[in-house]
Amino acid sequence: MSILGKFVKLLTLITIFSFSLTIASAQKKSKKTNPQGKQIMWEKVNVGQRNLIYGPGGREMQPDLSKITFIREQKGGHNKKYRIKDGSGRVWVAKLGREARPETAAVRLLWALGYKTEIVYLVPSLTIPGQGTFKDVRLEARPENFERLGNWSWKNNPFVGTNEFQGLKIMMVLIHNWDIVEINNTLLGTIGRSGKELHYLVGDLGSTFGRLGNNNLPVIYRFGRSTGKPNHYAKSILVREVENGKIELSYKGKLRGIFKDITISQGRWLADLLLQLNDQQIEDAFRAANYPPVDITTYRKAIRAKINELDEATNLNLAMQ
Repeated sequence: MSILGKFVKLLTLITIFSFSLTIASAQKKSKKTNPQGKQIMWEKVNVGQRNLIYGPGGREMQPDLSKITFIREQKGGHNKKYRIKDGSGRVWVAKLGREARPETAAVRLLWALGYKTEIVYLVPSLTIPGQGTFKDVRLEARPENFERLGNWSWKNNPFVGTNEFQGLKIMMVLIHNWDIVEINNTLLGTIGRSGKELHYLVGDLGSTFGRLGNNNLPVIYRFGRSTGKPNHYAKSILVREVENGKIELSYKGKLRGIFKDITISQGRWLADLLLQLNDQQIEDAFRAANYPPVDITTYRKAIRAKINELDEATNLNLAMQ
């Protein structure tokens, strides 16, 4: 075979190989962006029996702090994070800073109602070899049986218009989550009771239990916001008014348009769930987050007041229909 013939043959083989890699990459990407499985955001649970001290991981998933191994610094977000391994070999993402405590409580309240959440615990003190000793650290599990499949959209998802999705929106306002961005909406794949399952959840719930922005102006709405401030949280309301069959929530900030379509009956659905929570459970959510007793009491009273707001607004307006 001539040198030219050999060159053409080699070029053909390279072209075929490159094309095969492109196809494989596209198939892999397609599989990643179009995962298969039962789509779940919320499941019916016995709300009053849920243990909010341990939360979604239960007693059995508690971190083993007998030995901590530093893996690497975790990139992304506004707070310092480290990926670590505990004494049992489980992998965690340790989040430092002011968001650790409110996030721990927020996860527990959502999970108590039946929503899918991350598995998190609050560690009052944690020493990470080579990095230091830190107070009030949130540990978020990275179980091997869960695959992170990307993010989902507030405006376009399989649950648009359902009670559970509308209820989730109300919960975002109830816990004063001012960081409503789709990068925090996590899609997890796992094998559950239904076989392959896709869990739609809101992660990174640290920007909560303080004060929402005080206006709707672009960028300027950020002023006045706070995180994990019980006195700020206690001064707020949940429901501004009910008009034309819709609930207007007391929310100001980005993506405010997604809260405009919640009906009275959808608010009633969530109210019936929230009323199943007892005061001990609400306090336990904040006790698990290592809040002092005076703050736990303030949060419990404020949350109970917001539940009563929703209850009264939906009861009164349903009776008038």
